[in-house]
Amino acid sequence: MYEKLLVAIDHSKATEKVLAAARDLAALSGGEVWVLHLREREVMPRAGLIDSESGDEAQAQVDAAVDELTKAGVKAHGVMRSTIYGYAAREIVDDAKNLDVSAIVMGSRGRGDLAGLVLGSTAHKVIHLADRPVLVVR
Repeated sequence: MYEKLLVAIDHSKATEKVLAAARDLAALSGGEVWVLHLREREVMPRAGLIDSESGDEAQAQVDAAVDELTKAGVKAHGVMRSTIYGYAAREIVDDAKNLDVSAIVMGSRGRGDLAGLVLGSTAHKVIHLADRPVLVVR
């Protein structure tokens, strides 16, 4: 059913639930999980690219997620890279296609409809761009 899953994680409270959902789905089908964390960087005039977190922090989160899944008996891989703020959804969808995953699992920060509309929700964008199932965990 779900031979490969792409799990997009961030530093939100939902990440723990996202990993649990991915673990359970992968365990049902003996599938494997690709954990993706994108470091969003903002472009600031005169200052250049500003990181929201260090590479070490981001890699540590990916490594911890992969370790947690592996300990649960799920084959897991980790990917961490930087992207420009606002491009995360496109990159998640592109990775899903390139890895030929069965589904995307990701969290939602739980913004209301108005805040999501004004600020733009990565999960909302992924749902509209993806050509495969997207499980949004709250």
